[in-house]
Amino acid sequence: MQRKKFITATLLAMPTLLWAKNALAKTKLATDTEPFIVDAGKSRFGEVVKFLGVHPNDLKISSKDTNGQLSVFEYTGLGKVGPMLHIHFDQDEIFTVIEGQYRFVVGNEMHVLTKGQTIFLPRNVAHTWIQLTDRGKLIYFLQPAGKMEEFFSYMNNLKAKPSQEQMDQIHAEHGMKVVGPPLTL
Repeated sequence: MQRKKFITATLLAMPTLLWAKNALAKTKLATDTEPFIVDAGKSRFGEVVKFLGVHPNDLKISSKDTNGQLSVFEYTGLGKVGPMLHIHFDQDEIFTVIEGQYRFVVGNEMHVLTKGQTIFLPRNVAHTWIQLTDRGKLIYFLQPAGKMEEFFSYMNNLKAKPSQEQMDQIHAEHGMKVVGPPLTL
């Protein structure tokens, strides 16, 4: 009788085990990547990307390093600005304040963060931030990486300020939606 239960349980578990094996095979881990260091003020692959054409937004860990699982950026704010209110459909964001003070709006909540504090911004929740000090620095993570590296590079290479319609299209092509203006002081 025990043998019959064992065989039945094994046969019932087989589809789940095959699915898990298949899922793991499709999720190649980034174990091929060698350790690396990115110096302060530098970007992973040397590309200079500036938010709004002024503020360094350095890629530190690329989606290429993590098989699309994660991107990490260091933002150096040289003025009291921030992004438009937007939604990421597929990425969570995590921000840590390294220097300065920032106001974050996440859904209906508002938070002021200072050096050393971290905030989690879940996907599908409208959010934005604004720097409150003359100078600031953030380290932020996007998980999974999505198309954010491409978005920042594309925006950096624009020769003219895009129309609102163009901004909406650019955001949509990179898995986001603009839902409001940036914060102001």
